[in-house]
Parts: sequence; C-alpha cells; structure tokens
Amino acid sequence: MSDGAAPLGLLGAERHGSIPEGPAGRRRRLAVLLICSSSLFMTYLDSTILNVALPTLQADLHASLTGLQWVADAYLLVVSSVLLLAGSLADRFGRRRLFIIGLAAFSAGSLLCSLAPNTGSLIALRMLQALGGSLLTPVSLSIVRNTFTDARERAQALGIWSGIFGLATACGPVAGGLLVSAAGWRSVFWVNVPIGAAMMVATRRYVPASRAPRARRVDVPGQLLMIVLLGSLTYAVIQGPTDGWLSWQILGLFAVALGALLVFVLVELRRAEPLLDPRFFRSLPFTGACVIAVFSFVVLAGFLFVITLYLQRAHGDSALRAGLSLLPATMLMALAAPVAGHLVAHRGPRIPLVLSGILTAAGCLLLLGVSPSTSYLWLAAAFAVLGAGLGLVNPPITNTGVTGMPPEQAGVASAVISAARQIGNVLGVAVLGAMLTSGYHARLALGMPPAAALSASTHAPWLLAASCGALVAVVGWVTTFSRKAHARLGPQ
Repeated sequence: MSDGAAPLGLLGAERHGSIPEGPAGRRRRLAVLLICSSSLFMTYLDSTILNVALPTLQADLHASLTGLQWVADAYLLVVSSVLLLAGSLADRFGRRRLFIIGLAAFSAGSLLCSLAPNTGSLIALRMLQALGGSLLTPVSLSIVRNTFTDARERAQALGIWSGIFGLATACGPVAGGLLVSAAGWRSVFWVNVPIGAAMMVATRRYVPASRAPRARRVDVPGQLLMIVLLGSLTYAVIQGPTDGWLSWQILGLFAVALGALLVFVLVELRRAEPLLDPRFFRSLPFTGACVIAVFSFVVLAGFLFVITLYLQRAHGDSALRAGLSLLPATMLMALAAPVAGHLVAHRGPRIPLVLSGILTAAGCLLLLGVSPSTSYLWLAAAFAVLGAGLGLVNPPITNTGVTGMPPEQAGVASAVISAARQIGNVLGVAVLGAMLTSGYHARLALGMPPAAALSASTHAPWLLAASCGALVAVVGWVTTFSRKAHARLGPQ
C-alpha cells in the first residue's frame, strides 16, 4: 500500500511540460489528472483485491501461510526499497517516459502473475510487477504537480489524486470478491492489463514531457544498503516461524539487517545528495510522522492479510462475502479521510492523530476474542471502528511531516513519509503474518480443528496491532505540541 507523497526533486524548478491556458488547456489538464489518478487507483486496487484472493490462491497453488506472506510482501518489499529512488530517476530521465515504463512493467507483470504455475514463480513475478508499481505513485504525483501551475487548481487536483486511496480501498475487497467468485484468483491480475494499456496510449497523447533542470545524483550505495536492510529483515521475520527463530540463518539475517542499518546511516551522513538524510530526523514532528506512518500501516497491511484468511478459512465466508464483509472498514476509511483533513486545517494534526490511535486500538481490541462462530454484527462494529481510526491518519501525517521541515525540504520529506508507509506495509504482513503462522502450527500440533486454530491464532496479531494503535496516539500527542518545531539542517 502507497499514498499522496511528493517524490524527490518535486519542488524544484521544472523544465518543459507546460500546457497552454484556456478551455483546451483545462481539458488537457483534467485528462492528465484522470490518467495519473487512474494509475494510483490501479495500484491500490491491486493490493486490496489480492488480499481477498489469497485463500483461493492458497488452495489452488497449495501454498503455505509463509508462501502467502511472500506473495503479498514481495511486491511491497520492492516498492518500499526503490520508492525514494523513483522520483530522482524521473527528474533525470523524464517523468512521462518513466511513467510509461512503469505502466508497461506493471501491466506486463500483472499478466505474467496471472499465468504463474506455482507459488515461487508468482512471488518472483510480483517483484517484476512491483518495479512498475514503484514508479507509478511518485511519478504520477510529480506529473500532477508539474501540470497544474495555478495554486488553487493544484490544491484541488492533489486533493482528488490523494482521495483515490480511499476509493480504491473501498472498492478493492468487493471487486476482488466478485472477480474471484466469477473467474478465480488469476482474474485479479487480468484487470490491470487493459487499464494499463489504455493509460499508456493516453499518456503518450495527453501527458506533457517534463524533467527537473538539475536532477539529483543517484545514491547507489544508499540504495543497495536499503535493499539489503529491508530484504534481510523481511526474510528473517517471514521465515522465522518455519526455520526457527534461533536458527543460525535467521539470527544471521537479523545481524545483516542491523549492520546494513548502521552502515546506511554512516554512508548517508557523508554523501552530498543522500538517498535519505539522517539529519531530517532532528525534526520532532517529522520523526513523529514517520513513526506514526510505520505503526499505522503495520496495522492496515496486517489487518487486511489476517482478516481475509480468518473470514474465509475460519468464519466460512466465500470470497465475495468476505469482500462485502470488509465494507464497514473500507467505507469508514474513505469517509474519515476528509474529516481528518478538515480537522488538520482548522485545529491542527494533534486531534486526528490521537483519535486515530485510540480508534485503531479499540477496533483491534474488539477482534481479540473472535472465533469461528463470532457474529457478523460484532465483526462489522470492530471493522467500522478500526476503519475510522485508519482513515483519520493519512492527512495529518502528511501535513505534520511536511510542515515539520523547512519549505525547501518539503518534497523530500513527503517522499520519506511515503517510504515509511510502505515499510509499515511490509512489516505488517511479515510480523502479523509470522505471529499467525506460529500460532496456527502450534495449535494444530495440539490437535485443534483448523478453523478454531486459525481464529485463535489471530488473537496475538490483534493484540500487537492494538499496541501499535496506542503508540500512534502517544506519538501523535508528544510530537505535535508545537507547529513551529522543525528541523534545522546545516549545509549539505
């Protein structure tokens, strides 16, 4: 899962890409907005559709729970690893060109995923799909920012672009349920192909070429260290229940992740144009926004992964019914976002952040006692509370992170927060999925029926998710005490 964050180099001067004023120019700008918003909708929809398809995919490919975690996390891992690089590549090689490459890779990857004969090949092809997806979100926002030069029009366009997240989240489970019920899990990938092809044609016709006059240097060491850090950490967390938490492979991977983190900090402090400047975290509001982004998206990604397995494997729902069952969560997420934006504009970010954390924790606590026979009314109430909490968090963390930095750093800051969201997504599936897997295998070994074992194994993930919600409230309260607190960065 991704968001409305600006890529690197976004706020610098632009070159090319201007669209004439007048009715014809306005129509073309609206076409650009439609194209860019559609790409965002496609990538978000892909994630939420896939979650509903996982139980059917598991049965068809005879995949383990660990294999399902990799199907979900392979995509998120690649996106989070290269997201910070995408904006600078677009500035260097041209935004329209990179956007078309992203559409082509995402569409081709989707088609190949639909043909995957086994779990291993599907995981590899999800990584190819993610290479395209990692370009679409930051580059499409950069195109929108460059196309709408009037401040009021730009604000409206960015609001529409950002609101696509809630719409795709609301539509995804239902669309996934319909597709899986009608044509099987492979159909959730087919839907991306015609949309991607149509947008490539439209992009060539309507989107103007643009690039920054001075592109940032590509930080190769920083990028490689980021991949090693996230890759080794994710592999260790996902494989821990299978290989043993104290096995030399898992302990070695944790050691590699820690070493990569330490070296990354040292390398980035010495580079003139780092992938991620550690000095940004001198800003308390910015640091708080990043921490909250990680915790919130741990809950969101973990919730979607765990709850779809529970609904279909323990509660006995079909794919379509599971998708419909999630509507209270997804609809409240979509409805809460504009409420949070209004609160941020009039009262600041503290109220929505604290309220988000409280509601998120409460919703997860309501799920603690679920069993195969839990009534849907109880589940719907928990989903609604949790969805409202998660829906409130996006506008304030974007606002807090960007306003917590000097204006000239706003583009980089929002890209970092976007990466923090993606890291939360990766960890959510890895950590909550690992807890589910460990609990499930332990209970099966004790002779519990599979449905009862799976539902009981969700309790620990819900408790961890509730703790993350409580931490969101605490961090939101502590780091928003002053709107004027921001980083004081020295010369690069």
